[in-house]
Amino acid sequence: MKDKLKQAVGNVVTGDRFWDRETDLALLTNKIDEGANILLVAQRRIGKTSVLAELHDRLKEQYTCLFVDLQKARSSAQAVAALSLAMHDYKALRDKVREMFANILDRVEKVGVGGLDVTIRDGLTGGNWMEKGDRLFEILAGAEKPVLLMLDEVPIMVNYMVKGHDFKITAERRAQADEFLSWLRKNTIEHQGKVRTVISGSIGLEPILRQVKLSATINHFLPFELEPWAEDTAIGCIKALANEYGVTLQDGTAQEVAKKLGCCIPHHVQMFFSHIYDRCKRKGKMECSVQDVGEVYGKEMLGVRGHAELTHYEERLEMVLGKELFTLAVDMLTEAAVEGCLTKEAIAALREEYTLEEADIVEAQKEVIWVLEHDGYIRQSKEGYVFVSKLLKDWWKNRHGAFFTPVSERRV
Repeated sequence: MKDKLKQAVGNVVTGDRFWDRETDLALLTNKIDEGANILLVAQRRIGKTSVLAELHDRLKEQYTCLFVDLQKARSSAQAVAALSLAMHDYKALRDKVREMFANILDRVEKVGVGGLDVTIRDGLTGGNWMEKGDRLFEILAGAEKPVLLMLDEVPIMVNYMVKGHDFKITAERRAQADEFLSWLRKNTIEHQGKVRTVISGSIGLEPILRQVKLSATINHFLPFELEPWAEDTAIGCIKALANEYGVTLQDGTAQEVAKKLGCCIPHHVQMFFSHIYDRCKRKGKMECSVQDVGEVYGKEMLGVRGHAELTHYEERLEMVLGKELFTLAVDMLTEAAVEGCLTKEAIAALREEYTLEEADIVEAQKEVIWVLEHDGYIRQSKEGYVFVSKLLKDWWKNRHGAFFTPVSERRV
């Protein structure tokens, strides 16, 4: 393992900045070589996109690697347009795509390269996205090398398709999502062995499909879970970062970082070291002790400023659950943060306090807990449910706990 590492907080990392995951990459490569379609599963901030980027770099000689970011796609046509644009990186594919859109691409020369996306979307406005999409997959299947198609942020796109801006699931929206996912299913099965498809995203796809009963549309994808770093991996990362930036770590300091985090999510490990480094520079002393770690954790890691990456947990949760269930989820998570555990008694007591417009409270709680477990907020314990990450627990308590009354005290 490397003895030095450059910081990469908030960025997709590859090459020299990529840390560990060798076993995961080997397993993924083996499954890809066998022709599997893969659903990459992980909790928040694990580094799914970085893993895809690293796979792209490592396998680009063996495969035609396409990375398609669907975060801004809001329709099937926009997804097909994004796929066609990704194919422009390969001349042989680009020529066939241009031939496919020949009737409208002559305008590209006039609007410039920046208008290519808009121009291709114009060619899909007649509802012919499915026909064009089928043709794109046929082109990929005929590529000189087998294709590795990486579709990032599919869950965000599908979530918008079924809920829109107002987070309301309608039959029409569900039908549109079903049409897109069924189209994707058909093509990934039809061209399996020639096109390997990997789906990932910053929110879980399975909870969204479960809400609208479309889980069957991805049952041919093989789930592959990326777990948090093991403690020794995180400790090695902290030490390598310290070596790179000239920070002397006293005995037990790296271990204390892992202990404070509780769950070694790569992004949080990098964020912790970034605060340690900044503190050392401000003090003019490039040395860090166990006591310093505690102070950095309490002041910077749990501070009220500059934590878009932790606020992201709340935003993505509301995106999946919608406003009504999100309020219930915040109450349940805050109970777990303040009391240390969301007990069965607390869950039962909360049922008496909620009257939901569109759901039965018991089923709503089951759904919330399933989403929270799936996306790595909580795990089951003997007493009930507890936070997976100590950092997230402490941050959540700081953010929501001051004006929160535990369920047991509400009943007094």
